[in-house]
Amino acid sequence: MAKRKETSLIVVHCSATRVTSNYTADQMLIDHRERGFNAHGYHFYIPKSGNRVALRPLEMVGAHVSGFNAMSVGVCYEGGLDAQGKPADTRNAQQKEALLSLLKELKAIYPEATIVGHRDLSPDLNNNGIIEPNEWIKLCPCFDATKEYSAISSMGQEQTPKEE
Repeated sequence: MAKRKETSLIVVHCSATRVTSNYTADQMLIDHRERGFNAHGYHFYIPKSGNRVALRPLEMVGAHVSGFNAMSVGVCYEGGLDAQGKPADTRNAQQKEALLSLLKELKAIYPEATIVGHRDLSPDLNNNGIIEPNEWIKLCPCFDATKEYSAISSMGQEQTPKEE
């Protein structure tokens, strides 16, 4: 694993597993190895219990979003699909609290980083500067992480004064 030289993004993911099933970090490792990775792709995992699981050393490059791994930290929560297998925000209270706490800690470590969802890193197909729902490659993390965590994301970032 290579060390990350910069951290400009904190990317929120879901495991894309049904809310009715249990998906452990061990199962995730098996799945990641089946996809050709030698370790977990994410840096952190938040299962339904809300207990934070560190998966990959924070300073190392992850394997969680193609084209952005070298500049990002990956955080995944268990879920993202409803009982029928449809995309849904399945985070429970414990997961929401754990995610919020972790994202605040990561933002303190990487004050210039922006918090986004995996879907927000899809290509801007019409070049209008906005990643719209019809452009999402994935729905992950199945909620608007950019909006939900915007107050945290803007903390620590220097605002450039506007010229008058």
